[in-house]
Amino acid sequence: MSVGGRGQIRRSQIITTYGPGALIDLPRDSAIVAGLEAWPGPGQLQELNEPRLERRLRDMTGVAAPRLYAPPTRDESEFWRKSPPGITAWRFPAWFVVQVDEDSRPLVHRDALDERRRYGGKPTVATRFVRACPNGHVDDIPWSDFVHRGRADHVPRLTLEESGATGELGNLWVRCGCGKSRRMSEAADISTKPLGACRGARPWLGPHAAEDCGVPSRLLIRTATNAYFPMVVRALSLPERGDALDQAVNDLWDDLHIVDDADDLRVLKKKPTVAHALAGFEDDEVLEAIQRRKSGSTQTAASVKSVELDALLNVEEGYGDDVPINLDFHARKLPGGYRSERFPGLATVVQVHRLREVLALAGFTRLEAPMPDIDGEYRDDVKRADLAIDPSWFPAVENRGEGVFLHLASDAVRAWRARLGVKRRLADLERGHGAWAEQRKNSQPFPGGPYVMLHTLSHLLLQSLSMHCGYPAASIRERIYVDARGERYGLLLYTASPDAEGTLGGLVQQARDIEIHLERALEAAELCSNDPVCAQHRPSVSVEDRLLHGAACHGCTLIAETSCEMWNDYLDRALVVPTLDVPDAAFFEPAAAQGPA
Repeated sequence: MSVGGRGQIRRSQIITTYGPGALIDLPRDSAIVAGLEAWPGPGQLQELNEPRLERRLRDMTGVAAPRLYAPPTRDESEFWRKSPPGITAWRFPAWFVVQVDEDSRPLVHRDALDERRRYGGKPTVATRFVRACPNGHVDDIPWSDFVHRGRADHVPRLTLEESGATGELGNLWVRCGCGKSRRMSEAADISTKPLGACRGARPWLGPHAAEDCGVPSRLLIRTATNAYFPMVVRALSLPERGDALDQAVNDLWDDLHIVDDADDLRVLKKKPTVAHALAGFEDDEVLEAIQRRKSGSTQTAASVKSVELDALLNVEEGYGDDVPINLDFHARKLPGGYRSERFPGLATVVQVHRLREVLALAGFTRLEAPMPDIDGEYRDDVKRADLAIDPSWFPAVENRGEGVFLHLASDAVRAWRARLGVKRRLADLERGHGAWAEQRKNSQPFPGGPYVMLHTLSHLLLQSLSMHCGYPAASIRERIYVDARGERYGLLLYTASPDAEGTLGGLVQQARDIEIHLERALEAAELCSNDPVCAQHRPSVSVEDRLLHGAACHGCTLIAETSCEMWNDYLDRALVVPTLDVPDAAFFEPAAAQGPA
């Protein structure tokens, strides 16, 4: 936020934590981050280009031609401005608790405060209680209606009374001067609809931006973790022929806009600048790109992850140290068509020396986190709250870094999936997923055995790499690639930062010692500090509501949620290494054995 404002947050936090609609505590205020209409205009912001991500946002949001802009930031040239560009935040909620040295504290509306936000000379703080609904709406609690269980026939004088020292809802009472009172714990019982129906309020978009809703409102603590779940979409900037052609056509549009057929194109290619820019492209390709540009449409593309997997599997061999690099993407396979005697299921290891990651905020949810599928796509049944009344652009950031990519041999995965022990374990995991989906009325399909196995291996390997690469585990992220139709399976572990030059090479160099890291990771995974409880956990009969976990806990496989692409779900050590309870479903054998399981 601006230096002349109430607080400052990092650009990346706008995308992941404090985007439009997020509830935020500033040094002297409680607020909600405003929608994009209240931000600086696109002309004041840095535009980011990532065609695949823009296409994905178009398909996801329905915005015809979405553009990406980085949130505003302060630089030296802005320091002396009185009002440098920043992000607006509206004060929210409207109800305050008066700070008096008593257990019973007045609960007052903002309109009753003086210009210093005091009441009767006493300081006030915003109440920590609001109401929300799964559609992303958030609103003040109708305190008088709540206490009186309906409309009051008098002007209420409300107080919030605390009868214990813990601050639990059962120890809090809302009272009125008329004698009526109600315990705050009743507000959490949604079955009785104590907070009424949702009015569809969207205060981040303004006081008149409400939409139809009517679902029962739920009690929400402003600072709770379920108050805001960002829907972040991301893509790695990778070379793609279609993108390069579209960019060349755009650059030459002053000349190419008159082209209607092949004859027109041949005439224009007599100009050296046009011929040079279109070298390497067939005339038919160029004509298709020109027609796309004229019609305003874009090329039909594969999923973001599919394109990334194609690029990672088709890089050249070599170490890449002395090769001129593309700052957005530069990777090399370890030489020799990598095959390990100890791990024959490992087909390829790629050093990703340079990568560029672009993240965009598409919307958000409240109360329940949206879960992407294995391709990183959000399903249509997820209700997304908008960032603007009429969005035309989305906030985004770019990070640059490095990584290590592992590709598993398709024949090894095929043989592993065919084993009876693996089928039994996957059936148990799928039953757990089915129970979870039924509880939450979610139609998302089970991601499949290869995904769960790769996802677990990723977490185990990440922890080993972090001990030696110089980056903490929380700064390393994962991308899991499962192309079931093409039988292609891989995982990318990478770190990236917003610094212009990216990271320092500590992670990418670990690719040359990948067998050592695999040995360490698998050895540590064979026995968890919480065994036998961890190893014996069965998702299909879970009494702990861990329906998406097999043998997985904080003692072995769970990592920081910022590093995981699936919110630490769909994990099972038993699919990677033999465990105390399931010795026959592992892809890898113990260290004493050789070859894939």
